[in-house]
Amino acid sequence: MNGRWHSRKFWLIVMLAIGGVYVLSEYAFWLHRRRRHCLLVAGFSLRDYAEAHGGEFPRHTNGFGNALVVWAKSSPSEIPIMVGPGDDGSWLRNAVTTGESVDEGVCSRIYVQELNESLDPQVVVLFDRFATRGGDHSPHPWAGYLREAIRLDTSLARIPVDRWPAFASNQVELLVKEGIPRATAEAYYRPTLDPNAKR
Repeated sequence: MNGRWHSRKFWLIVMLAIGGVYVLSEYAFWLHRRRRHCLLVAGFSLRDYAEAHGGEFPRHTNGFGNALVVWAKSSPSEIPIMVGPGDDGSWLRNAVTTGESVDEGVCSRIYVQELNESLDPQVVVLFDRFATRGGDHSPHPWAGYLREAIRLDTSLARIPVDRWPAFASNQVELLVKEGIPRATAEAYYRPTLDPNAKR
């Protein structure tokens, strides 16, 4: 009887230790990713850029990827907030250094050009290309897939994948209302409508 009690006690301690290690590793993983790519900070950074440039956000005639380079040149320490979860931003750092043109297809966040602070504050200016589990603010392995987006008023939207098509459609209409050609507005959101656009 006494030997059985010690054996059960031993296995209980082993199971608790394994559970503790798992919980601590998940917490460390969460801390590592927590707000590393914070869109809220990105919104404030864009606002700072606009204040320094007559109310205009970064822009480039050769696509939004190159507009991100313009932004990154003005705030190189903020490159992590210009890219989405799972992206280390090395391609953006390289473009800042070399001056190479950036293909929009490598961008993990989509930046909407031709906006300024005077437009409808509900218009999204920057959003995740890929849906991730929990987004940047709650990246737990058990979380549902969602995208994060920052509006012109710097409010954060966290949109689950099942609600994203409706959200994207509404944003396209807002952009058209603000004078962005429909084809351009739709092109911003098209890559996100692929069901496989997940990380």
